[in-house]
Order: sequence, then C-alpha cells, then structure tokens
Amino acid sequence: MGWFEKVQNPKLKSSKKVSSNTPNGLWKKCSNCSEIIQSNKLDEEYQVCPYCDHHFRLTAIDRIKLLTDENSFKAFGDEWSTKDPLEFSDKSTYQDRLERAYDKTGQHDGTFAGTAKINGKDVSLAVMNFQFMGGSMGVITGEKIASVLDLAYEKKIPAIVVCCSGGARMQEGILSLMQMAKTSAARQRLKNAGIPFISILTDPTTGGVAASFAMLGDINIAEPKALIGFAGPRVIEQSIRQKLPEGFQRSEFLLDHGFVDRIVHRHQMKEELSFFINMFNKH
Repeated sequence: MGWFEKVQNPKLKSSKKVSSNTPNGLWKKCSNCSEIIQSNKLDEEYQVCPYCDHHFRLTAIDRIKLLTDENSFKAFGDEWSTKDPLEFSDKSTYQDRLERAYDKTGQHDGTFAGTAKINGKDVSLAVMNFQFMGGSMGVITGEKIASVLDLAYEKKIPAIVVCCSGGARMQEGILSLMQMAKTSAARQRLKNAGIPFISILTDPTTGGVAASFAMLGDINIAEPKALIGFAGPRVIEQSIRQKLPEGFQRSEFLLDHGFVDRIVHRHQMKEELSFFINMFNKH
C-alpha cells in the first residue's frame, strides 16, 4: 500500500459566485505605459494618463468644456446634414454609415461650430469630432469651418479650429476635396484683414484637413505626440522606398522641423490660447 491515496481529478470550486452584472468600461489600459487606469479618473483628467501624461483622444464636447468658459459656447448649424449627392455605396451605403454615426454621436455631422468665450474673450470656434466617421471632412464640415472663419471676419474676433480628422470624406468624392479650397480661401480673407487664426492639431490631423486650413494658422499648436501629416507613413515608405526617421509625423518631429509652433499639454491649452488672444489684441 502506498503512503498516499490517489485523488481522481479534483475540481476546484470558487467560494464566491462571480456576478454576470459587473459593468464594462470601468478600467482602461494606457497604450503608452500599460498602466491600468480607472475610467472615471481619465474622465476627470480629460483623457490624459495620470502616470505618463499620454493623451488619449478626447470627444469634441469634452474639448469644448475644457477650452471655453462655462456655458459660453453658442453653437450654430447643428441641424445641417449632407444629402448623399453621389449616392455612394461600397460594403454599405453612405446613408447607412451616416445613420450609424448619428446613433453613436447624436450629431448630423462631425464638427461643432459656434462662438464662445475664453477667459472672457470672444472667439469663433470649430471643434472636429473623430467619433463621427473619423472626423472626415465632407461638405457640411467644410461649410462649418468656413462659416466659423467668416464669422470671425464679420465680428473681428479670433478664429480657433481644433483639428481631429482622418482627412477628406471619400463618400463625397470631389465635393469633399472642394472644401480644401473653400476653407483655405476663408482663412486667407482673415489673414488679409489681420484677424488671428489659431489652429490646434490633435491626434490625428491627416489627409485633406492637414493639407488645407489645419496648417495655415497664424499659430499652429499641437498636442504631445499627435499624428500630423498628409499620407500615412506606410504609404510614404512604399513611395520613396526609404525607411522613415523615428517619430516621423509626430508633433515633436514637426516642431523640430518648423511645421508647428508649439506643443502644449492639454491641461494648459486654455491658458495658452488666452495668452495668444491677448497678444494679438495688443497689435
């Protein structure tokens, strides 16, 4: 007889039953430092990692709250919507994509436009929303950006655009590309009148948006490590058949090469804007 009796496949049982009602989304893993962060803590910090200062993407509504004085933002054009002029369809119809984007965001298009106050100073403001079809620029977004610039011209107040976009909206074809010329022309009118335009570049600012109004600010301010450029790095490497430098198309690389004027932490952005608004008002 052996010293021990053989136990046949013992089964371990949990002393507590795990509830299936545990809510999702309570925690988020930082893609930079891999720390696990409470979602409500991230919300309090406007989506900035408290451990490494990594900037997650921020919704347009939260960005308006961050940058403007409380309850000062007065929107216009919320009811504007595209009519799908090309009747575009690929894996699904453009109308279906628009409906899904509306269900997700409650917006008819991906940009907020209006007037606001920043530390008591009037500004004309547009904020692009990446949650709506990747912040892509179609006819309505182009019209809103141009309208914000035109309003700044009429009221003689600074114009500020927060850029967050994958580029022109392919479902609107050449009509979306026309917005590059329209917004650039509206920006030039501001320049001729000596009215300041401040462009804020966030992650990502690419494609036709980067190739038009986004890079035409009197001051171009970027958030840390934001992806900024026209074509993606992989496309560029395939075209030139060369390895790109480390950090290519990130804010820090563009600052070193003169494409942006300043990199500003999200928590300091409102005060930075206030500084430039006051500086321009003195001239």
